[in-house]
Amino acid sequence: MLILSVTLLTVIIPGLITGVIAYRWPQAALTAPKISVEEVKSEVRRHPRRAAFIRSRLDPDSATGLLLSAAIVALVVGTVSMALVLVMIHTNTGLARLDRSASLFGEHHATALSTRVLNDYTQLGGALWIVPLAVIVAIVETIRQRSVAIIGFLTLVVGGQFLVANIIKAIVDRARPDFDHLTGFSGSSFPSGHAVASAACLAAFALVIGRRRSLKVRAILAGLAVGLATGIACCRVMLGVHWLTDVLGGLALGWAWFALCSIAFGGYQMRFGAPVKTAEETVTT
Repeated sequence: MLILSVTLLTVIIPGLITGVIAYRWPQAALTAPKISVEEVKSEVRRHPRRAAFIRSRLDPDSATGLLLSAAIVALVVGTVSMALVLVMIHTNTGLARLDRSASLFGEHHATALSTRVLNDYTQLGGALWIVPLAVIVAIVETIRQRSVAIIGFLTLVVGGQFLVANIIKAIVDRARPDFDHLTGFSGSSFPSGHAVASAACLAAFALVIGRRRSLKVRAILAGLAVGLATGIACCRVMLGVHWLTDVLGGLALGWAWFALCSIAFGGYQMRFGAPVKTAEETVTT
C-alpha cells in the first residue's frame, strides 16, 4: 500500500497545484499567453526600437520570424532543464543522488497488488493508449469545434514527441536500473518515453478539449493533465525501469515540446502561425 500511496500523492499534489494556478491565474496555465491589442499598441508606441525589431522578425524574406523566436525561447527553457538533469547524471550530483535510493524504495516495497495497479496505470503513457486517445480526441473535438487545425496540432504533438524522445534516447544511451524490472520496456533509459508522452500529449488533450469551455473546466483539465503525467512518471521509477532523473528529464522534455507546438498554433486560437499574424496586424496598426 505504501507504493500506491506515494504514487497517488504524485498525482494529487501536482494536479491540485496546477488546477489552482490555472483557475486563479489563467494566464499562467498550460496555454499560449494572451495579451490585449491595446497593451501591445501602447508598448509599440513607447518602445519604437522593439517595434522595429518585431517588424524585422516578421520580414517574410528572413529565414526566421516571430513564431520561430518564441519557439526558440521555449526550446531553450526545455533544453536547459534537460541539460541540468544530464549534468546531474554525469557528475552524480543533485537529484541524481536520489536515483538509486528511489529505485531501491520501489523494489523493497513492491507488492503483487501495487505492481499490477502501477503496471496498468503506466500504460496510459504508452503508444498503445496515447495514439488511440489522440485519434478519439481529434475526431470528437474537430466535429465539436469544426476546426481541422486540431488534427494538425495533435499530430505534431503526438508524432513529434515520439521522434524527439527516441533521438535523445539513442544519443544519451543510458543504461536501465540494475534492479528487478516489474514491467516491460524498450530502448535506453534517458529520457523516459512514457514521461515524455504523458506530459506532452495529456497537456495537448487538455488544451484542445478545454477550448470554448468554462475556466473551471479548463483548470480541472490542466490539473488532470499534470497530475496524471507525474503519476505515470512515478510509476516508471517504482516499477524499476527508469531512474528518477530519467522521468524528470522526460517530463521537462514533454512539456517543452507541448509548449513549442502550442506556440506554433497560438494556443486557444488553434491556427498554425496565429501568433505571427496577430503580432503583425497589431504592430502595423
